[in-house]
Amino acid sequence: MRLEGARMDLIKKLWTARKLILVVMIPLSLLPLPLIHPCSESSCAYVLIVTAVYWVSEAVPLGAAALVPAFLYPLFGVLKSSEVASEYFKDTTLLLMGVICLAASIEKWNLHKRIALRMVMIAGAKPGMLVLGFMCCTVFLSMWLSNTSTTAMVMPIAEAVLQQLICTGIADSLDDSVTVDTQEEESEKEENHKPINNELELMNCKDNEKHEVCMLREAPISIPAPPKKPKIRRDSLYPTKRDHMICKCLSLSITYAATIGGLITITGTSTNLIFAEQFNNRYPEAKVINFGTWFIFSLPIALIMLVLTWIWLHFLFLGCNFKETCSLSKKRKTRREILSEKRIHEEYQKLGPISYPEVVTGVFFILMTVLWFTREPGFVPGWTSLFEKKGYRTDATVSVLLGFLLFLIPSRKPWPSAFSSESTGDDEDEEDDPLAPMITWKDFQRLMPWEIVILVGGGYALAAGCKVSGLSMWIGRQLEPMSGLPPWAVTLLACLLVSAVTEFASNPATLTVFLPILSALSETLQINPLHTLIPATMCVSFGVMLPVGNPPNAIVFSYGHVQISDMVKAGFGVNLIGVFVVMLAILTWGEPLFHLSEFPAWAVMRNVTGNL
Repeated sequence: MRLEGARMDLIKKLWTARKLILVVMIPLSLLPLPLIHPCSESSCAYVLIVTAVYWVSEAVPLGAAALVPAFLYPLFGVLKSSEVASEYFKDTTLLLMGVICLAASIEKWNLHKRIALRMVMIAGAKPGMLVLGFMCCTVFLSMWLSNTSTTAMVMPIAEAVLQQLICTGIADSLDDSVTVDTQEEESEKEENHKPINNELELMNCKDNEKHEVCMLREAPISIPAPPKKPKIRRDSLYPTKRDHMICKCLSLSITYAATIGGLITITGTSTNLIFAEQFNNRYPEAKVINFGTWFIFSLPIALIMLVLTWIWLHFLFLGCNFKETCSLSKKRKTRREILSEKRIHEEYQKLGPISYPEVVTGVFFILMTVLWFTREPGFVPGWTSLFEKKGYRTDATVSVLLGFLLFLIPSRKPWPSAFSSESTGDDEDEEDDPLAPMITWKDFQRLMPWEIVILVGGGYALAAGCKVSGLSMWIGRQLEPMSGLPPWAVTLLACLLVSAVTEFASNPATLTVFLPILSALSETLQINPLHTLIPATMCVSFGVMLPVGNPPNAIVFSYGHVQISDMVKAGFGVNLIGVFVVMLAILTWGEPLFHLSEFPAWAVMRNVTGNL
């Protein structure tokens, strides 16, 4: 018994220290690689494998693991310390900083909440349309904010609607078909209603003098007046199975919509930024990836995915009766829908009239988008053609300029107003200062994802090491047996592999590891690198089957409406939809947009330089 107890204690201690053991053992076990084969390729491979294992296992924080190349490359003589350091801060870092300035202003002045509530009010309270409304507003917000921030913002609004749905205690599908024509008819029904026992009860209401029994029957149930909002526990029973299905559907739709929205813009998610910077570094002569071209390619993908994902979730959780759950008719409304609409309207009324800071933020939002689109649209000369020197101005220039102005523009009207102060900030000192800016450095720093910045920099450093050492070309030569496959088959295999790995590893880490490999593969097979890199970049965001797949999944899962089995079942379908739509895009409108049918000159130049 003592021996078994000692073994169990040892196992527990080893399990507790598993991350520390992994951090120490992985470098030591792989050390023979650069020692036995003392060349730049093997040294670079050693650094790449150690960093990749740290990223995938998350034995150390992602940002800390991204610093491994900063000290191992100089130690092994792959890159100078100054050369490695220059890889950690690129043009996309400035682009991200400018976008975060705008995102900080949007969140500080509640413009995001106003947009979300307004779009849901337009969609209505029918279950199907409610889900679609939340998905549309989440997609739109996720185009400009991070997926995590968007999900964290939209979920509380959705939760308020869901809790109102639970509190009403509306019963089975028969109740859903009962309409509310006038308040007089409802009052007559409530007077004639007599509670009877039923096996379904809401929130285990106690049958005593102070609490009415909340029961269900075939006729519309009565709500105690005045209604006293019960305290709902997330682990409590739902009024009906249908109510539970609505909660699942709406919760999962938000995390999937955040992922879809992040695909649309080059700044929508960190993986898009990683791809853009690594591609531009590897192929500086390409000049094909910018905000406009990415938006034109990805917007149809997002719209198709949005519709198909909504249909899939509706079929999975709400059934196939789209006519009943998506009707836009205002003549037939259930009590559930009336109360849900009332709750949404109440939340919107709390925001008050649109304020001056919201107007300024909205103007900056539109201005940044227009300047991005018109910088180098391709089919007509952009505004950069007005300058004598070409190639000096990028999307980051616009982003940083407008972000900088947000630190200068006062958050109050420069002219006298008859209304009271519109400042809604939390800082009392700012309210007392008439020249308080739209955002402060604290607002910016609160949202700035420095870990992602370092992680992206680590990816650039790894890519630079692979390029200088010749490891990427060595990997490409090992993949030559795949030369017999058609381009679409290579792309499909890359999409499936990346989408499978990203379910268990972080999206940025997965893409950072795969981009150099896929680039070398494309050059070896004489395929346009964009044919494999763009689909892989998009598919790496489809880690939606597990709570650990990405932060939005974890946020939605924490609300308790869905189980892991629900996420796996729904996420598998979304994964297939995503891969299908991305493959459809790259084989149709992607070909003329990026000239994917030919091996471009900028890739030939890179291939020749690498061989030299």
